[in-house]
Amino acid sequence: MSDLFIVFIGLAIILYIFFVLGTSRTAILKGYSGLPWFLFSLILPPISYLIIISRTKKEKSVEHKDNFFEGIVMELTQPFVDLAHTSRALLGINLSYVLEGLTYFGVVGLLAIFFNDFIGLDDIDAGRMVGILTAGITISMLFLGATVDWIGVRKSLLIALSLMLVGRIFLTISPEIGVPGLWNSAHIFAMLGILGIILGYGIYQPACYAGVKQLTNEKTSAMGYAMLYALMNLGGFLPGIISPPIRKAFGIPGVFWVYTALTVVGIGVVYFIITKKAMKKALSDANQDADGNQKEEEVDEMAGLTKKEKFAYYIKNFPLKDLRFLYFVFILIFVQTLFAHNWLTIPQYTSRAFEGFVSDNFEFFVNLNPILIFILTPMVTALTSKKDTYNMMIIGTFVMASPTFILALGPSFETLMAYLIIMTIGEAMWQPRFLQWVAEIAPKNMTGIYMGIGQFPWFLTKVITSLYSGWFLMNYCPSDALPADMNTETMWFIYGCIAIISPIGLLLAKGWMKKGFKVKHQESN
Repeated sequence: MSDLFIVFIGLAIILYIFFVLGTSRTAILKGYSGLPWFLFSLILPPISYLIIISRTKKEKSVEHKDNFFEGIVMELTQPFVDLAHTSRALLGINLSYVLEGLTYFGVVGLLAIFFNDFIGLDDIDAGRMVGILTAGITISMLFLGATVDWIGVRKSLLIALSLMLVGRIFLTISPEIGVPGLWNSAHIFAMLGILGIILGYGIYQPACYAGVKQLTNEKTSAMGYAMLYALMNLGGFLPGIISPPIRKAFGIPGVFWVYTALTVVGIGVVYFIITKKAMKKALSDANQDADGNQKEEEVDEMAGLTKKEKFAYYIKNFPLKDLRFLYFVFILIFVQTLFAHNWLTIPQYTSRAFEGFVSDNFEFFVNLNPILIFILTPMVTALTSKKDTYNMMIIGTFVMASPTFILALGPSFETLMAYLIIMTIGEAMWQPRFLQWVAEIAPKNMTGIYMGIGQFPWFLTKVITSLYSGWFLMNYCPSDALPADMNTETMWFIYGCIAIISPIGLLLAKGWMKKGFKVKHQESN
C-alpha cells in the first residue's frame, strides 16, 4: 500500500485541480462571482462543486464584465471544454499527443539511470546518451518534418509511432539481449532503440502541429494549439504517478514495457479514430467560413516572384545576417540549460541526494514542472500580456535562473519545491514571449525561417549540457556516495552562475537590441 501512496497523491492533485477549476468555471457560467467560489473550493473542493452545479443560473447584468480572475479560469478550462466539441480527427490527435507526452517524458526522466544501472555506463556517458536522444529529436525535425507534406498527417503519425514502438522495444530489451558496458552489445541495441525514437519523433511532432493547422481555421486555431499544449503538459505530469509503483515492483525495464504498450495504444488511437473518412470531414469543416461556404485560398504574396528574386530576397533578409537576432537567441542558451537539467540532472539528484519520500518517488518531482506550467502559464500571461516583450524576457529569465541558487543551500524538500515553483513561474514569464519576439523582429515573409533557426540554439543547449552534466554528477552527486558526503551545493551554484548569464546579457544589450525597434503592442497603443 505504501508503494501506491504517490499514486494517490498524484490522482488527488488531478482531482483537486478538476474540482477547483470546475467549481470556478461553473460559478462564472451561472452568473455568480468566481473568486468566492474558487476560495470555497480550495477548502472543500468536492462539496463546493456539488453545491454549485445544483444552483440555479443567474442572469448577468449588462454592465457585468469578466474580471481578471474569471478570465484566467476561463482560459485555463476552455481547451478541455473545446476538446469535447472538436472534430473526431482533431480529438484523435489530442488523445495521441497526451499518450505520447506521457510516454516521452516518462522515458526521458529515467533514461540516464537506465544507462547507469542496466547498460553499465558512467554518468558522463549516460548523460551523452540522453543528449543524443533529446538533441537528435530536435535536429531530426528539421530533416523529417516535411514528411507530413508528402504523405499526409494520418500516414505520418502511423509511421512515426511505429518507428518509436520499434525503438522502445529495442531500448527495453537491450539489457537482456546484450552485454553491458560502453560500446558493448547492450549499448549498441539501446542506441538502435534511441535511433528509432529519434526518427519517429522527428516526424511525429511536426505531424501533430500540421494536423492542428489543417484541421482548424482562424477562429479555432488558437483553441487547437491551446488544447495540444495543455494536454502535452498533463501527459508530462502523469509519469510521476504511474512510474514509481511499477519501478519498485518491476524495475525501470518494467516501466519501459508499460510505455511501449502505451505506444501500441497510441497507434490504435490514430488508426481507429483518425480514419480517412474522419480526416476528410474535418478538413472540409475547417475550410468553411462562418456561413458554411468553402473559403477561397489566400493569395501568396511571394508567388509572383521568380526563383531568382525569391532567392535574393531570402539572402538579403537571412536570419544569420541579423546580429540582434543571433545575439538574442544564443544568449538564451545559458538559461535554457535548466530545461536540459530537468532530465539530465534532476532525476539523479532527487534519487541520490535525498532519502525517504523524495528519493523513493523521484519521478513525481521530475515531472512536476509540466503540471505547474499548465496551471501558471495562463495566469502569468494574463498578468503580463501588455508588458514590453523584451523587458519580460529579462525579468522572466532572471526569475527562472535565480532559484538555482536556492538549491545551492543544500538538498531539502523545501529548497527543491521552491526551485521547481519559482523556476516554473520564470519559464511561464519568458518562454511564451520568445516566439513572439522572433515573430516581431522577422522581416515580412520571413517568419517561418526565423522561427526555424530560432530553435537551433535549443538543439545546441541539449548537446552542450549533456557533455558536462555527467561530469558534475560524478564529482558532486556520485551514485556510490551517501547524501551527507555529496557536494550538490557547489554543483547548483555553478549551474546558477551559468543560467544567470542570460538575463544579465539581455539587460546589458537592451539599448542595442531595442534601438529603432517597436514591438506590436506599443504600436497599437
